[in-house]
Amino acid sequence: MKEFTSVIMAAGMGTRMKSELPKVVHQILGKALVQWVADVSKKAGAKDVVTIVGHKAEQVRAVLGDTCDYALQAEQKGTGHAVMQAAEQIRQKGGVIVILNGDIPLIRAETIQKAIESHCANKNSVTVITAVLEDAAGYGRIIRDDAGYVQKIVEHKDATEAERAVLEINSGMYVFDSAALLYALGQLQPNNAQGEYYLTDTLEILRTAGKAIGAYTVEDCDEIRGINDRVQLAEAERIMQRRVNTQHMKNGVTFILPETTLVEADVEIGQDTVIGPNVLLKQGTKIGKNCNIGAGSQIIHSVLADNVEVLCSVLTDAFVDAGTHVGPFAYMRPNSRVGKNVKVGDFVEIKNSVIGDGTKISHLTYVGDADVGKRVNFGCGTVTVNYDGKKKYRTKIGDDCFIGCNTNLVSPVEVENGAYIAAGSTITDLVPEESLAIARARQVVKTDWKDKRK
Repeated sequence: MKEFTSVIMAAGMGTRMKSELPKVVHQILGKALVQWVADVSKKAGAKDVVTIVGHKAEQVRAVLGDTCDYALQAEQKGTGHAVMQAAEQIRQKGGVIVILNGDIPLIRAETIQKAIESHCANKNSVTVITAVLEDAAGYGRIIRDDAGYVQKIVEHKDATEAERAVLEINSGMYVFDSAALLYALGQLQPNNAQGEYYLTDTLEILRTAGKAIGAYTVEDCDEIRGINDRVQLAEAERIMQRRVNTQHMKNGVTFILPETTLVEADVEIGQDTVIGPNVLLKQGTKIGKNCNIGAGSQIIHSVLADNVEVLCSVLTDAFVDAGTHVGPFAYMRPNSRVGKNVKVGDFVEIKNSVIGDGTKISHLTYVGDADVGKRVNFGCGTVTVNYDGKKKYRTKIGDDCFIGCNTNLVSPVEVENGAYIAAGSTITDLVPEESLAIARARQVVKTDWKDKRK
């Protein structure tokens, strides 16, 4: 694999997005556009990545962090001017330079590699990555000479009618020999109606200097889709989602209706797991083998071991161990850790709690800020009363306890191993090991009360 340096142009405002955010930090599948481009560069073999920032540069830097180097384009004076700002870094790094755009996230690593291979095999000074479109409106056109070599690139607004009839377009991505690129940048002039420095003009400069100019045409035109507004953002997300889901299916995952399922970037799913319709799996989620994720579930930055079933439930920053059943309509909030073979049933909410193996929380129960042992049975309507209006406190429940229906456990409180709590109790004190706690008023029956009330 040929080493190269990737230069990503990410300085523009993106006014058509109608947003306070820079265009390149808008997301598809939970990852910023520019992050997709940086990641695919590294996957293709980039030894270094230089990102050219400008408009709201601090927000772009916040997304990429220290994963790349930066160059600043303080004023937006065109694509050529942007690359000029990275000239010193290009000089230092040398070799092959690949110019990419921060708003073209669908480019594949394989395409970058093939473009570099074509560039080197043909000993080009520059190779343009091109595509042939049915409708080329708005794109710069590739103008070839009689021999088929690239002669120049003409921006749509500067093209003649004959040039606009050409369907081969410039993707805005290039492979350059670093020395040739630096030479051409030094010759650039803003000779156009906009008074900008066009990177496309470097081709004519190099051609005049007798340098070889080639083109590599992508097989899949979706790869060169630029994103300029929210409509194009949604279209790109649909394409990327189809790619991601297809890859999971090739790896042994079943999607009942893949077109309805949103799986963000970097989600891991084990073999023979079944994903139902309208499921959302967000970044950071890891799902084991032989799991069943039922329709309508949302799993956010959570880890599920093998053989877990989740039915129409929401999990956020949670861990669920093997063989556990969750839902339907359960809600697991951050810092919940649920053991093996646990039942978390309908309308159960768990927050910041540890639940031991074999425990059953079947329905209509809130477990918050609690440490629960193994083989505990929670009756319907149990609540850990963990908040006094100012502070939150923990509840501790030992192994093999039985918590009767409609019990309130007022934290901080402890229920020791093997203890039983009678239904309808409000527990405020320690319940000793293997004891029965009853904390409710004695029943009083008032006869003939209805007649007296009348």
